Amino acid sequence: MDKNDFQPYINAFLTENAKVNLISKNEEKYLFEKHITDSLSISNFFEKYFIPQTILDIGTGGGFPALPIAIAYPNIQVWALDSIAKKIRAIENIKQELGIKNLYPVCSRIESFKEKKFDLVTSRALASLDKLLIYAAPLVNNGGYFAAYKSKLLEDELKCAAKIMKKTDFSLVEVIEYILPTEEKHTRRLAIFKKNS
Repeated sequence: MDKNDFQPYINAFLTENAKVNLISKNEEKYLFEKHITDSLSISNFFEKYFIPQTILDIGTGGGFPALPIAIAYPNIQVWALDSIAKKIRAIENIKQELGIKNLYPVCSRIESFKEKKFDLVTSRALASLDKLLIYAAPLVNNGGYFAAYKSKLLEDELKCAAKIMKKTDFSLVEVIEYILPTEEKHTRRLAIFKKNS
């Protein structure tokens, strides 16, 4: 998908951002290159593993990666979870504005959300990997996956999370590296974990 496919979403997002500050004003000009493109890097996982029926995005913030994924993949049921009500309201407004049928914004703390388990749990810019594995573990189906969007500092986080990985019964199956189409050519990484039981 190119930028034109996302123009209605970009317009709706910028309208909400003026009210709520989902991303900084400086970041608005990089919305497609940095935030939407980064969110859609999950397509690397889909191509190598499978396209899940259900995704839960924990700590979704301004709706990344949940909203771009829901728009690009209308057959996936995407839950967007955050504890900040004004951010979830903004996502709900974008959902209504664009008529996105497969997106479910939920205002809740991660620890309190126990409604169901998911084929894939995602997280971008929420917390360190050791914390993320603890958050994700009870929410992933047995044999399901957790994908953490991370920077070049991933190696350090993996070392710190080694014990937690065993405790939560996750295995690191792959690190997918990709580059964002920004002027600085940001290197990003998707850390893919499988839930063993």
